[in-house]
Amino acid sequence: MSRPVPDRPLPGQESVWDYPRPPRLEAVERTVRVEFQGVVLAHASRALRVLETSHPPTYYLHPDDVAVQYLHSSLGGSFCEWKGTADYFDLVMADNRVPNVAWRYRDPSPSFADVSGHLSFYPALVSCFIDDEPVRPQPGQFYGGWVTNDIAGPFKGAPGSMGW
Repeated sequence: MSRPVPDRPLPGQESVWDYPRPPRLEAVERTVRVEFQGVVLAHASRALRVLETSHPPTYYLHPDDVAVQYLHSSLGGSFCEWKGTADYFDLVMADNRVPNVAWRYRDPSPSFADVSGHLSFYPALVSCFIDDEPVRPQPGQFYGGWVTNDIAGPFKGAPGSMGW
């Protein structure tokens, strides 16, 4: 499969094709908010983000910035070649249960030790915001990247992108 042609970034945009592989972890000085049906699940100004070639950033929030009372351990799990084994959480609120809405790395690989215990949310399942801009979910069903107007793609996860 041939490598896709990156979109030309507009002024003020980052290209996901300039992100590194292996991925990089960096601190973010932006306001991050996660909501479900008007209830704030997380509000942070000290998030971390992971940048990986062809992927929109994934944001990780310190548990002190998350309403963890709404999160219940689920049976879900996955393995990332860079970060290690993730465990998942269901959102449980009143009569609503949203399976596998968030995940964390309890014991990540050494290069991602700073995300230990931090939570990330799937923007396809809850409303996520960066500095009040609504986040769009990364294409596909598996990845949890956060698409905003300040990044240019194309993004892995879209049909035909599995081999990127």
